[in-house]
Amino acid sequence: MNKDQNRNCWLYVLNTLADWEVGYLTAELNSGRYLSRERSIVLKTAGSSLDAVVTMGGLKISPDEMISNIDFKEGDLLILPGGDTWMEAGNQKVLSMVPGLLEKGVIVAAICGATIALAQTGVFDDKEHTSNDKGYLKMVCPEYKGEALYKEQPVAVDGNLITATGIAPLEFAREVLRKTGAMKEETLEPWYQLYRTKEAKYFFSLMESLS
Repeated sequence: MNKDQNRNCWLYVLNTLADWEVGYLTAELNSGRYLSRERSIVLKTAGSSLDAVVTMGGLKISPDEMISNIDFKEGDLLILPGGDTWMEAGNQKVLSMVPGLLEKGVIVAAICGATIALAQTGVFDDKEHTSNDKGYLKMVCPEYKGEALYKEQPVAVDGNLITATGIAPLEFAREVLRKTGAMKEETLEPWYQLYRTKEAKYFFSLMESLS
């Protein structure tokens, strides 16, 4: 992919979407305040239909596009957030698309409940991954066969697949920003450390990285 090529970032939205799990990531992608100027990222929302969904926080989101209508390009990003409604029939379309998207060079980033849904599709059978707990994953996903590739860590990256536990939204955001190249490494590290440690020195390092 050309270094200067624009990329689309699609946030899949569904009822009970866990707002906080993607908050760090969507805020930076949408505002662009710390992003590299070498690339342009457009954040949009997609759903199983154009019907509005309601997040766990009570926010109503009307999808920009139906997931089935999107023509994903190499280098695009699909974010699959956590939520309690992943097993509903309407979400099977996006889950079935994931293997093909990964082969196409699309970055797929899943956190919490989305990782559990992906485990049932067989995506994890040959890719390193993580989720909320390996034992729980085996219990709720009888079809899951990727136990040997499970990583006991907050985030796992295997090629274009990024997975995270639901209690690691900051680490999830860091790895997605790194994988997409949306934020320069000299900016990404102080950004991450600022939110992780709450120490003011990292804010100044962050500002210096932008000059």
